[in-house]
Amino acid sequence: MRANFRMQRLFIDAPLGRGASLEASSEHFNYLINVLRMQEGQTVLVFNGRDGEWRARLRLPSRKRLMLEMEEQTRAQTPNPDLHYLFAPLKVGRLDYMVQKAVEMGAGLLQPVMTQHVQGKITSLERLQANVIEAAEQCGVLAVPQVKAPVKLRDLLDAWPPGRRIIFCDEGAESQNPLPILQAITERELALLVGPEGGFSEEERQLLHSLDHVSAIPLGPRILRADTAAVAALAVVQASLGDWR
Repeated sequence: MRANFRMQRLFIDAPLGRGASLEASSEHFNYLINVLRMQEGQTVLVFNGRDGEWRARLRLPSRKRLMLEMEEQTRAQTPNPDLHYLFAPLKVGRLDYMVQKAVEMGAGLLQPVMTQHVQGKITSLERLQANVIEAAEQCGVLAVPQVKAPVKLRDLLDAWPPGRRIIFCDEGAESQNPLPILQAITERELALLVGPEGGFSEEERQLLHSLDHVSAIPLGPRILRADTAAVAALAVVQASLGDWR
């Protein structure tokens, strides 16, 4: 069943099921009652990334309490996407955009990677997770991606399971067409690595090229910003090897 974008969607980290009654957080109370001016008896959609999506009716037992009463499941839970998205943090505004687009494009795990030329940093995993949840709420996503703590590129590669192929966007690639490279990949478990605004260092490129479980792809003839490259790379990987097929 397709997502209903006419109803307000909320992520709630609590078990959901028929007949369950949950008290809304102060943030949700303020948003639904004070910002959206919703009334008792109106309905919203809620999800937790585990139990599918449910229609919940608003009840106001007092002026400062809001209860969400689960009535029926509107969509069954979908599996978490298996594509791992590895990215060098960008500056705050572009980082928020990139994270949101990764959720929309079907990433199942978000892993910040610290490279030599990285220009941004992860100051708060909570902020990163909040961006993930907001994107899931807005785009009808049911399986909320996992967010991992930042790790250095070499440490990531040293501990990497060889069964999952890493596809990395190589700005130094000689060709311009990523499709022949992607079409030759046979592994089902994949990760996409996008570098920083300054690109990978030559040392990092050599390291990546030396690993048998890493494939380098170009992203065409144009120079792309890192956040644009992320969307382009996710699109071409999903279309060639991912869940768009």
